[in-house]
Amino acid sequence: MKLAVLKERRPYETRVAATPETVKKLIALGFQISVEAGAGDAAYFSDEMYKAAGATLGATPEKTLEKATVVLKVQAPLEDEVALLPEGALLLGLLSPHTQPKLKPALNKRKITAFALESIPRITRAQAMDVLSSQSNLAGYRSVIEAANVFERAFPMMMTAAGTVPPARVLILGAGVAGLQAVATAKRLGAIVSVFDVRAVAKEQVESLGGIFVEVESQGTGETAGGYAKEMDEAYKARQAAKIKETLQKSDIAISTALIPGKPAPRLITKDMVEGMKPGSVIVDLAVEAGGNCEGSALGKIVEQNGVKIVGYANIPGRIPTDASAMYARNLLSLLTLCVKDASLLIPWEDEIIKAIALTHEGKDQQ
Repeated sequence: MKLAVLKERRPYETRVAATPETVKKLIALGFQISVEAGAGDAAYFSDEMYKAAGATLGATPEKTLEKATVVLKVQAPLEDEVALLPEGALLLGLLSPHTQPKLKPALNKRKITAFALESIPRITRAQAMDVLSSQSNLAGYRSVIEAANVFERAFPMMMTAAGTVPPARVLILGAGVAGLQAVATAKRLGAIVSVFDVRAVAKEQVESLGGIFVEVESQGTGETAGGYAKEMDEAYKARQAAKIKETLQKSDIAISTALIPGKPAPRLITKDMVEGMKPGSVIVDLAVEAGGNCEGSALGKIVEQNGVKIVGYANIPGRIPTDASAMYARNLLSLLTLCVKDASLLIPWEDEIIKAIALTHEGKDQQ
C-alpha cells in the first residue's frame, strides 16, 4: 500500500496532512509513504524530518502520487490535482462538498473513493477522528489571541497606584468547541465573558468555565440530533437580534463562531449592531469563510467600521500550523487504523463512521 501526502496549494493554507510522528505510525500499519517535497515547510516539518521518519520525497505532485492507494489532503484538491489522482485511490480531506459543486463529478470521473472528514459523526468512538473538533479547539484559542492583539487595551483588571484598569468584556457567539475554548482562553486572560448559543444545553458548559450565559426565550432545544446548532424560526431570530445588540453595546470584544453544517453562516451581527458598539471595540468573525456571522467582515482582512475593527482572518487553525497539523494528522491516523487490517486496506463499509463520511465511491455519489 502506498500513501501519498500532497503539499497544500489553496490560499491561506499552512497545514499538512501528515507529520513525521504519524508517518512512523502509518509505516507500522503497512504503508509506504511518499511526501511531496516542501509539504510540511509552512508547518515547520522539514523534508529531512520526513525522510528520517521513513518517508520518501516526491519532487512533484505527479511523482508523489505515482501508484498511490491512499492520498491525504487537508483541503479539497484543486481541479488540476484531481486529474493527477490515481484512478480508484482513496482520498481523505476536508473536502467541503457544499461549497465545491464541481468536486464530486471530477472525483467520480476518476473513480476516486473520497472521505469528507468534516462529516465524521459526533459519537464516542469517533472522537479521536473528529477533525472539526480538533481544529475548532485551536481556532477558538487563537481567536482570543488575535482579538487581544488587535484590541488596544488590556484584558485583565489591573489595580495600580495610577488607578484601576477595568477588565475587558468579551461576548462569544456560539458555544460549540471553538466557542468554549474561546471562553476558557478569554477567562485565563482575565476578561469578563458572556456567551450566547441557541442550544439550551450549552448553558451548563458555559457556566462551568466561568462564563455568563445570555439567554433568549425559546420553545425548542436549538440542537440537531448530531449535537450541532440548528436554524431557528423568525420570531426567535428577532428576539435573538435584540438581545445580541443590547449585549454588544456593553462589550469590548465579540468573537463569533456560529456555523450551520451545509448552509451559509447565520448573520448574527448587523451593521446597525456594529455602529452601536464602543469605538475601539473588536469583532473576530470565525465564520467568515462560510459567509460570515458579521455584516461587513472580509475574508483575510481587518475592516474598520465606525471605530470598530472587524477581523476576518481566513483559516484561523492555520495560524498555528504546527499544532493544527499534528492534531489533524492524528485524526487521519485514527481513521486509517479503522480501514487497515493485516497491512491491507479493507474499508468497513457497514461502519456508521464510514457511511457518514463517504462522499464518492466507484464513480457514484454516496451523499
